[in-house]
Amino acid sequence: MTSLARAVQNLGRSGPVLREASASGNLKVLASLLGPAYRGMVRQQARGARSTAMPAAHEASFDWSYLRDRPQLARLYEAAKSSQWNAATDLDWSTSVDPLDPEHPLIPEEFHPISTTAAWRTLSPLERMKERHDLLAWLLSQSLHGEQGALFAACQVTEAVPWLDAKLYGSSQVADEGRHVEVFHGYLTRKLEKLYEINDNLYTIVDALMTDSRWDMKFLGMQIMIEGLALGAFATFRQITGEPLLRQLLTRVITDEARHVHFGVLALREFFQGLTERERREREDWAFEVSLLLRNRFLAWEFYDEHWAHAFTRAEWERLSVASKLMGSFRQTMFKRIVPNLKSIGLLSDRIRPRYDSLGLLAYETGRAAPELTARDLLEDRSG
Repeated sequence: MTSLARAVQNLGRSGPVLREASASGNLKVLASLLGPAYRGMVRQQARGARSTAMPAAHEASFDWSYLRDRPQLARLYEAAKSSQWNAATDLDWSTSVDPLDPEHPLIPEEFHPISTTAAWRTLSPLERMKERHDLLAWLLSQSLHGEQGALFAACQVTEAVPWLDAKLYGSSQVADEGRHVEVFHGYLTRKLEKLYEINDNLYTIVDALMTDSRWDMKFLGMQIMIEGLALGAFATFRQITGEPLLRQLLTRVITDEARHVHFGVLALREFFQGLTERERREREDWAFEVSLLLRNRFLAWEFYDEHWAHAFTRAEWERLSVASKLMGSFRQTMFKRIVPNLKSIGLLSDRIRPRYDSLGLLAYETGRAAPELTARDLLEDRSG
């Protein structure tokens, strides 16, 4: 297939996503997402590429006064310093991980998107275990790619955020994100021995964050949206896996992520108080559009292409994936984290609430925001 033909085909497949991206009618939001959507979903710039260059035009803010005047951020920085861990020595990498061991299943059978279909019943027990192995490899691969995006975003925001206490805390998050890249890459390559490319929809979101020059938009996308996605995914994986090393790894990572989202809420809650109404609405609309992408479109297309394109149409696969127990649990946990934080930073106004209500997401608004949750709350999936 020629590059032009492939681009036309991808454009057709991306139609629903692009329609969702224009749902708010906010032209600035649409403009900020169309470029990343074209590069990620139509051009598929990350497919088969060893690296991708993204222009980052943010300003670096130097604070020559070195004023330490934000005690909540200072306390968070102290907590981060005392909570650092060594990925090489604090996890038991000697643990044997056998993806085909029925005594320690990577994920339960019923969480596979086609586990209720006739096609699944034709598979042998060994084939079903291999399917679950590859599905987890796809899911954790997207976690790895998201953590690399978080690493770069944390570097950029640390440069650009105007307050010294936030810069100091940001430096600890850079170390956290680097460690997360290390552990997910290590688990995928040393234990699962399989790594998938970045999903086109995730690439689109990362591209939009990296190429936006405003530090608070990078922060909103990464600290509230992507980290909320991560907390939802990691909590779900930790609950359902029977593999002890993965549970140990996720326990460590979730504890770090709890601080990251806390940081995002504290910083954005203060910064957004100084925005104009037009600026606040743009961020509110942007967060809603990203919520749509995360809710409906983060599907395992690469896994589908490898395993099930011969048996199901893309529409059938999408329907099965959206309705699956895995995605249902994932979305519930994710939005249980995201929606209270959006409310806390002022992006759940009466104007936008009907849109979230139409998706059934307002049920999560009464949960506690990140500053009111401990790492233990997140590990035990408590929010009330």
